[in-house]
Formats: sequence, C-alpha cells, structure tokens
Amino acid sequence: MFKKVIIAEDLDAISLGIEQVLKDLNIVDFQHSKYCDDAFLKIRAAIHKNEPYDLLISDLSFKTDHREVKITNGDELVQKVRELQPDIKIIAYSVEDKSYRIKSLFDNAEIDGFVLKGLTSIQELKKAIHLISTSEGKYISPEVASALQEKNNYEIDDIDIKILKHLSDGTSQDEIVEIFKTSDVKANSKSALEKRLSRLKDFFKANNTVHLVSIAKDMGII
Repeated sequence: MFKKVIIAEDLDAISLGIEQVLKDLNIVDFQHSKYCDDAFLKIRAAIHKNEPYDLLISDLSFKTDHREVKITNGDELVQKVRELQPDIKIIAYSVEDKSYRIKSLFDNAEIDGFVLKGLTSIQELKKAIHLISTSEGKYISPEVASALQEKNNYEIDDIDIKILKHLSDGTSQDEIVEIFKTSDVKANSKSALEKRLSRLKDFFKANNTVHLVSIAKDMGII
C-alpha cells in the first residue's frame, strides 16, 4: 500500500472525502494542495529530499481566482508530474466524462486510474488505490470505461488547431476563410471549413462552436 500521497483538489469538501479514504486504508502521510502549482512544487521538493510521493490524486478542473498560476488544470499537472517523476502512480478524480479527454490522460500522461466523481466514487477510489498499489493494472470507473475501447480514425492536425485558435480569438468563419486564402492554407473554402468544424464537434462531442472552443481550451489544445 502507498505510504505517501498528495492530493490536488480545490474544494475542501471533496478533499476531506479523499483524506478519509486514505485514513480508511491506513495511509496517514498525505498532503493537500488547492493549486496545481503548489502540488507540483511539493512533488519536486519531495524528490529533492529523497522522500518522493508514491501517489498523486488530482482533480482536472480548478477554479480561477485572484492568484496567478502557471499550471491551470489537472491535465497539465499530471503530464508535468509524469515527466518529472515517471514512477509515481497517478489517479485522476473528476466529473469529466468526455471520452477523448479520458483516453488522452491514459495514452499521453499514462495515468494509472480514473475515478468519476459521483454517488459511488468513494468506494471506487478505494478500489482504484488498492488495485494500482498491488498490481500494474489500470482502474477506470465503469461508467466511462468505454472511453478506452473507442477508436476514432480522425486525427487533429495543424489546420484544425489554427481554426480553433482563430475561433477562440473571435474571428468569424468567413474571416478565417479569407485568412487561409491569403496564407495559402488548405481548407480555404467555406465548405471545407464547415466540414472540419463538423468533424471536430463530433470528435469532441461538442454541442456548438462555443462549446468546441471551450473544450479545446480545457484540454490545453489552444
């Protein structure tokens, strides 16, 4: 079982629930950070002291306040922590249910578990901690387990990213088409742009263009 755990969670009530889970599992050495930056610094400091953490449990969404931060969300945090300490175990604990985002965490940040916050999440968190502490297995909440089986042949390219960035800046679709024409970028017709936007909305399960941009920002794509 893990001996030293760090929790990255900005809501005290949720953090208290996680702490109780750790106590129930007889894990008494744990720390809590409300900001991703603080969690990352604590992990780095622990490595320098040769007293590294065994497990990171992190939310994905963190509310912004007056404080300026460098790491704005849990996706960035787990990726940076994985690069800093490759052998640390990581559990994402979130309300996020978008398949692409969950799959990306397993594929790119190589997280060890994903627990969906909900009515049974406390018991699921206990199961996840026990599983990844005793084996090399991965844990994912049953409600979103299909995310790891989903296959999608569509891959985001540089043009898609340019489109998303322009939309984020408030550029209209007609203006994007003109910019692409003058820059000799492919997809420089209205129909080509609309086809790409339609595929992106399907890929990210976005309800509309505003929702699409919001998802892209949350995931750090733009």
